[in-house]
Amino acid sequence: MLGQYEVFSADPGQLLLVAPNIVEVERKLGADPRDFRLWVCLHEVTHRTQFTAVPWMRAYFLGEVQAFVDAAQGGEHVLERLRRGVGTLSDAVKDPESRASVLDIVQTPAQRAVLDRLTALMTLLEGHAEFVMDGVGPQVIPSVERIRASFNRRRESGNPLEKAIRRLLGVDVKLRQYAEGRKFVHGVVERVGMEGFNKVFGSPLTLPRLDELGDPDAWVSRVHGPAGATPAAG
Repeated sequence: MLGQYEVFSADPGQLLLVAPNIVEVERKLGADPRDFRLWVCLHEVTHRTQFTAVPWMRAYFLGEVQAFVDAAQGGEHVLERLRRGVGTLSDAVKDPESRASVLDIVQTPAQRAVLDRLTALMTLLEGHAEFVMDGVGPQVIPSVERIRASFNRRRESGNPLEKAIRRLLGVDVKLRQYAEGRKFVHGVVERVGMEGFNKVFGSPLTLPRLDELGDPDAWVSRVHGPAGATPAAG
C-alpha cells in the first residue's frame, strides 16, 4: 500500500501516504522520485476529490459498509461457514485459475449482494483515479509512461505462492479493480467525453452496476439513453 484516503475516522476523511513503501517501490522500479511521488499523490488526491466534491458519496459508501456488516448477522454462523468452506479453500489453493478468496467463503448470500455494489463502486473509484493519474501527461510528469509500464509489470509479477496468497486474501480483486475500472472510464470517456462520464457521480442510481463495468455501452445507454452510445467528438 502506497497511500489511502481514509473515510471512516473523520468527515470528510484523511489523506494518508505511506512514505517508506513509496520510497521502496520507487527504488525497485528505478523511477524518478519526484515523478513517482507526484504520480502516487495524484491518485490519492483524486480519491479525496471523489469523497468531498460528490456530496452523497461518503454517506453512501459508509451505508453500504454498514449494510455488509448487518448482513453478516443472518443465516449460518460464521464458524459454520468457515467449516463448510474448508474444502472450497483447499480447492482454491490447488487451482491457480480459481478466484475464490477467504471473503468469498465466509460471507452470507445477503453480504454477496452488498459486496457486488461495493465492488462496483470501488472499481469505479479506483479506475477513475488511475485515469486521472495517467492523464496528466509528460508536461506534468515527464516519465509517466515509463512509470505506468513498470508499475503494471510489478503488479503482475510474483511467484506461485505469492499469487496464491494474494488470491486467497482478495488482493487480486483489488488489482483487477484498477485495471477494469480504468478500462471502464476510458471506454465511457471515448463515447461521451469527460462531461458525459461525470454523470456517474450524479446519484447512487447513476453508478455503474457490476455487469456494466465490462460493458461501457450498457452504462451509457442506461444513463444517457441509446443515442448517447456513440464516440464523443474530439
